[in-house]
Amino acid sequence: MPQEEDESEINFVKKELEVSLARIDSLEKENQELKQEVSRLKAQISSIRAHNNERKTMLWKKLQNTLDSNYTDASQHKPSMFMSVSEQNPGVEKVCTGTDIIEATAEKTMKIPSPPPRPNSVTPSLPKEVKGNIAPPTPPPPPLPSKLLAGSRAVRRVPEVMELYRSLTRRDANKDNRTNPAGAAVVAFTKNMIGEIENRSTYLSAIKSDVERRGEFITLLIKEVESAAHRDISEVESFVKWLDGELSSLVDERAVLRHFPQWPERKADALREAAFTYRDLKSLESEVSHFEDNPKEPLTQALRRIQALQDRLEQSIDNVERMRESTSKRYRDLQIPWEWLLDTGLIGQMKLSSMRLAKEFMKRIVKELQSDECSSDENLMLQGVRFAYRVHQNLQFAGGFDAETIQAFQKLKKVGLGSDK
Repeated sequence: MPQEEDESEINFVKKELEVSLARIDSLEKENQELKQEVSRLKAQISSIRAHNNERKTMLWKKLQNTLDSNYTDASQHKPSMFMSVSEQNPGVEKVCTGTDIIEATAEKTMKIPSPPPRPNSVTPSLPKEVKGNIAPPTPPPPPLPSKLLAGSRAVRRVPEVMELYRSLTRRDANKDNRTNPAGAAVVAFTKNMIGEIENRSTYLSAIKSDVERRGEFITLLIKEVESAAHRDISEVESFVKWLDGELSSLVDERAVLRHFPQWPERKADALREAAFTYRDLKSLESEVSHFEDNPKEPLTQALRRIQALQDRLEQSIDNVERMRESTSKRYRDLQIPWEWLLDTGLIGQMKLSSMRLAKEFMKRIVKELQSDECSSDENLMLQGVRFAYRVHQNLQFAGGFDAETIQAFQKLKKVGLGSDK
């Protein structure tokens, strides 16, 4: 017997060992696959980074080369050269400023994804005399006529050709961009980028100007905010409205005030938070208190509208009550009214206003139950009682329904049980 028990234990241990080995093999394979996947992802990330850096470097080199070459060309060529070309060729538009040269050349040369040609204002290399065909210059001017490519022939430099070519290409830059949407998109991007840089510079200058010129004005606002101690939340609402009106004269409120470490940002933000929260809750409370049922509206749609309004009301109250303790403490520390957050303040008024929704809901169901077209008395009765119970539970702090709501509930109960139909 002991020998059989030992064999059974050995067999059991062997099985566990085999299972463990199989599990280890599976985990090793999975680990190897994960390592390969990580290596593949790392290689992909490195490739993307290298490609991104290459594109950035290429773009900035293009911009730098374009600006450098155009400034060099503008300083080497005298205006008389362009004027002489224009006089000899009345159809050629005169170009007299270096800015026009830079803009036209940038529009002509910036092409993506194909590499751009060198700026048009750079003098192309001259063709050399060979016994065979004439080798094209780099970058090339307009293609030479095919007749000139046949046979050996002595050539000489004709400056008028190059000047006329550059003038024509500058004049036709817009046409080329229209025929090449990709090039036009890149030129537009370049112009937008330059414009954004200029606008950014103007924006920063305006901020600096406000910081330097409006220091006394902001100091007065700092004193007003720090000394603000209102008793009623409606006064806070008026104060915030005034403060926002004053700060709106700054170019960028946050950017300018960042240069004034003494600005009471915490209190200013708390004042705005209190004012905006009170305004939104007061607006919702007014909407609920003045709710009117539309008798012409279908029953289902009318009940859904009342329920949606009750959902909004409960959600708003829940948001305030969830943070009420911490918010009240923060407002007290900053001398901001906080009593309106209690059930004795605006929150209590909002809860009481929900009784109007309950009355309208039950009245509409009673009206439907009393009509001959009603075919689901039990479902409507249950729906009305459920909504009344929902509102009643939210009003436990006030003791329950008022007289009018109780009367509407008794009417629903009476009609629903079939005694007044």
